Amino acid sequence: MFSMITQETSRMDVIELFKFFINTKSETPDDGGLLDFIEEYLEGFDAVRVDVEDVKNLFIYKKFGEGEHLCFAGHVDVVPAGNNWDTNPYEAVEKDGYIYGRGTQDMKSGVAAFTQALKETKEFQGTLSLLLTSDEEGEAVHGTVKVLEFLENNDMLPDACVVAEPTCEEHFGDAIKVGRRGSINGYLTLKGKQGHAAYPEKAINPIHKIAKVLDSIAGVDLDNGDEAFAPSKFVITDIRSGMEVTNVTPNDLKMMFNVRNNTKTEQKDIINFIAEHFDGLDYELRLTQGSYPFRTDTDTKLVKHIDKAIEAVTGLQPKHSTAGGTSDARFIAPMGVDVIEFGVKNDSIHSVNERTTRKEVEDLHKVFKNLIENWES
Repeated sequence: MFSMITQETSRMDVIELFKFFINTKSETPDDGGLLDFIEEYLEGFDAVRVDVEDVKNLFIYKKFGEGEHLCFAGHVDVVPAGNNWDTNPYEAVEKDGYIYGRGTQDMKSGVAAFTQALKETKEFQGTLSLLLTSDEEGEAVHGTVKVLEFLENNDMLPDACVVAEPTCEEHFGDAIKVGRRGSINGYLTLKGKQGHAAYPEKAINPIHKIAKVLDSIAGVDLDNGDEAFAPSKFVITDIRSGMEVTNVTPNDLKMMFNVRNNTKTEQKDIINFIAEHFDGLDYELRLTQGSYPFRTDTDTKLVKHIDKAIEAVTGLQPKHSTAGGTSDARFIAPMGVDVIEFGVKNDSIHSVNERTTRKEVEDLHKVFKNLIENWES
């Protein structure tokens, strides 16, 4: 293994480490060598590699004492940069009060903050660890889930876990994620009968059929939500039909939809919803579910301690959110591990000119250090 550790990189502060991560291109599933680097950087920690095919996974830990196991989790992979950046997306450029680069928010800031926090920790009453993958932005089938399988089989699952995804909204420290909605994808084919546009009575036009239904399903709330979750909403993402001609009505129509579901709506509810509104129509429906809703109890030690750490650094009391998309926390929660997410502001992830601030990264590092130092208080 080629060593990326030099005399300079072995003594970096959190901003230097962050910029080093940004300067290392690591588009899914390539880790850019970062997991090898982190394994060397955290000298004195034990490392387990759970690489699967072209996905790189690292679990690295140190048992300081007999107390609880606190884990920090995340990903080093990023989505492709795209075009029209004002700077090189794979060079950390600091200007106008921001640091620009792909992954600055999602989520190399978080990885740098908790990696540096662990490197600087000299005392802890239990076990500290990192769980890192290069397969979060992709299919996520060979990443975190594979490491969790290893940990479960070897009785090494943590008691609590912080995923350092970007969570803040208007100000750093204003929000943590204590849960996430699930995600159900739907694929519906509405069948008709192809015909000549001049003789509509001899055909069954699926476009006309669905036109009568759309108003009653598009954007509809499937439940009322609750104090923790917004309502599950039926969101149509794609409708296509026909042959792009004006004189032939189509034989069928395909519609795709997504439901970010809370704990009140399941696949069976969506099946019943479709059956009600497509009654009398000839259709086929297929559902898939990539994630399931979860919520961590806000009375747990993890939530209380991260709240205190954030307030100590920022003066803010974060709200407890379940909004947004999915993250690898969805794999961790079902293992019986208390899990929350906390990171920098989320306002430019996956976009051109992704950016964050020096202070946010420094303060995130301080929050994680505070959490570690006060874990047993």
